[in-house]
Amino acid sequence: MQDGLSFQDILNKGKEILKQSGITCFDTDAWYLLEYITGMGRAEYFLKCEETAPGETITKYLKLIDTRASHMPLQYITGSQEFMGLEFKVSPDVLVPRQDTETLVEYLLPFAKGQDILDMCTGSGCIAVSLLKLGGAASCTAADYSEKALDIARHNAGINGAYIKFVHSDMFKNITGTYGIIVSNPPYIRTSVIDTLMPEVKEYEPLMALDGGRDGLCFYNIISREAKKHLKPGGILAVETGYDQGKQVFEMFKESGYNDICIRKDLSGNDRVVAAVMP
Repeated sequence: MQDGLSFQDILNKGKEILKQSGITCFDTDAWYLLEYITGMGRAEYFLKCEETAPGETITKYLKLIDTRASHMPLQYITGSQEFMGLEFKVSPDVLVPRQDTETLVEYLLPFAKGQDILDMCTGSGCIAVSLLKLGGAASCTAADYSEKALDIARHNAGINGAYIKFVHSDMFKNITGTYGIIVSNPPYIRTSVIDTLMPEVKEYEPLMALDGGRDGLCFYNIISREAKKHLKPGGILAVETGYDQGKQVFEMFKESGYNDICIRKDLSGNDRVVAAVMP
């Protein structure tokens, strides 16, 4: 049934299957999966699009299309995601690195050079690796409660040539020493909201990395209180927040006695980063 199909035919078939399955970016995702299977770039595809695709390629491609049609995130299928121009391995054990989090890293890059950094709730390690490789940090410690997430983060540090100390810790429980920067992208989704999220998120991404408790602020309470014990005087605390949590986290940091508190917005104009300075 599949014999004689061209690369163009199977790409169009992939688009149609994803479209019928409710995948918003059906055309883009269909292309990325074809590129992933064949290794062809756009230019090569346009030269070969009318050539008959090998049967094995067709079978593998349509299998991946069916997997994406089940709403598994594209990044979990290909096993990778770019972040800050660097490549990171991802799996269902970690959140897929997002552009929102690049806002957090971009805020900290001018302050990172020569600093000792702690990345709390490191997940894939994308923040820690980026600040070390792009910001010139002196050292970086990355902590997470999930051993599986730490395995992924270790791998990402290795493939990006970043020497990072990894610590298995329930928040600050196993953290020692002081740091010039403490950064975190903690779980911040309200428990009651998780069931309303898109299938790619609620069915595939790790619940542990999403659920921020009843009000979504559980981990910010811990961070605002405990980070003070591990920040050097004049050190920076910076966290990613949900789009509607900036003012609440601002007030939380203010009540905890931090100075120079600010809110930074993401590219969509939503509150995304709250940062403060240790007295």
